[in-house]
Amino acid sequence: MTRPEAGGGTAGEQSQDHLRLLSHFQEAGYGAVTPPVLQPVEPFLELSGEDIRRRIFVTQDASGAELCLRPEFTIPVCRHHLARTPKGSPQGADYSYLGPVFRLAGDEPDEFLQAGIESVGRTDTPAADAEVIGLALEGLALMGRSDIAIRLGDMGLVDALLDALGVPPTAKRRTLRALAAGRSLDAITNGLRAEDPHAGLLAAIQGQDPKGVRAFVEDVLSIAGISRVGGRSAGEIAERFLAKAAAQASGGSGLNSENRAVIERYRAIAGDPDSAAAAVRALVKEAGLDHPPLDAALDLFEERTGFMAARGLAVDRFRFSGGFARNLDYYTGFIFEGTAPGTTAPLVGGGRYDGLLQHLGSPVPVPAVGCAVWLSRVAADASNPKDATVG
Repeated sequence: MTRPEAGGGTAGEQSQDHLRLLSHFQEAGYGAVTPPVLQPVEPFLELSGEDIRRRIFVTQDASGAELCLRPEFTIPVCRHHLARTPKGSPQGADYSYLGPVFRLAGDEPDEFLQAGIESVGRTDTPAADAEVIGLALEGLALMGRSDIAIRLGDMGLVDALLDALGVPPTAKRRTLRALAAGRSLDAITNGLRAEDPHAGLLAAIQGQDPKGVRAFVEDVLSIAGISRVGGRSAGEIAERFLAKAAAQASGGSGLNSENRAVIERYRAIAGDPDSAAAAVRALVKEAGLDHPPLDAALDLFEERTGFMAARGLAVDRFRFSGGFARNLDYYTGFIFEGTAPGTTAPLVGGGRYDGLLQHLGSPVPVPAVGCAVWLSRVAADASNPKDATVG
């Protein structure tokens, strides 16, 4: 594991507490980097959650290429890593950062400070996960916040459960999005609803060349003078139409009642990590699921808990929730958020995103995990806990 060079930004509005937090991360081997504020917009539209897509500040350069003010640090740090890593190299690095991010917001400033860490390339997954949450909580303690309540989830466990149930790919994607948004599963039904306003279009594009369909959607939007709909690019809209058409052609894309019942039972599991793991194992047994990747995901969950306990973290006070998911689409495994008493807005949050670097252009899989601290919320919460808002 190589370590990036130290550096990263001017103090500006950064307080001594903020710099102490960054120093804490650097002392643990996470070299500071400062990715550019201007970033290509496409990765955020494709890989961020719907909430962030709606809140991005978009602009253009002189050539007409669309850019955005960075709405978060994980994607920019991963792009930085790929730019400095030879193609196909398994080389890893640990990064830290401190700087402003920009999102349209209602009750909070549109520009706010974040600090965080990203560990790229480590293959000791449970140990890396435990290190990230441990460093985050230690850093918050340095800032006087030792009262953080931790909520845990596991997108890898959900993904393996859906595969074990044999949920079709389209329904799987829709289920994951519903879980991430906290929505009901009512809309995920077998087959294409007769009232679907796009039924004619879906029937027309079944079996058609995907490139032609993408070009058609892009042409239609271009003629109408539209570059995006709901934060999605023309290519992303075309992909959604193609997926729905494929599901219609295959005769069904939803959850059957048995699968939904198992998912709802998983969603209701809550408690400390050890009791939650036992509850999930009981559910798997009762559902008659024999799926080695699901067993492996449960083993990883329990091993991670062991590493967190070995770091001295109070895992008996952590709370796992099967219905918890973060509002970013790229998470693939362990996720967490930390809040202060009396608030719902996270002061810290993060997780594992093993597929992100391949989406950004890596020719090989690259494991990665990280977290971010909302520094303005930490300061605001310390003075008035009820001022913080969710986002």
